[in-house]
Amino acid sequence: MAYYINRTIACPFDAAIARVTEELQKEGFGILTEIDVKATLKKKLGVDFRNYRILGACNPPFAYQALQAEPKIGTMLPCNVIVEEIDAATSEVSAVDPLASMQAIDNPALQGIALQIQAKLRQVIARL
Repeated sequence: MAYYINRTIACPFDAAIARVTEELQKEGFGILTEIDVKATLKKKLGVDFRNYRILGACNPPFAYQALQAEPKIGTMLPCNVIVEEIDAATSEVSAVDPLASMQAIDNPALQGIALQIQAKLRQVIARL
């Protein structure tokens, strides 16, 4: 099973970040964290890397349900969505597949939650 859902879009990097954020909001996700991998690698290692941003997306009602079902699920939250620059006019967007990550946990109560989150993330990616 693939561990992510992705799509390549004809959109410059910064515009792709804005579109992804907007589409996530439509599905009830907010961005809790944002990691600029390019800037971090430059600062920490002195290396050049393409534009690559990790967005930590959270849908509070689903996060609450998951935490009620499995208290240590926080180790797998938030749902990471990455936006990476392919070239000046093209970006790739990838989201974690929550169903794939939840399979590592022996708790059937999480499967329904993961399926609902997976559907929402698939809708986000499809609308880009």
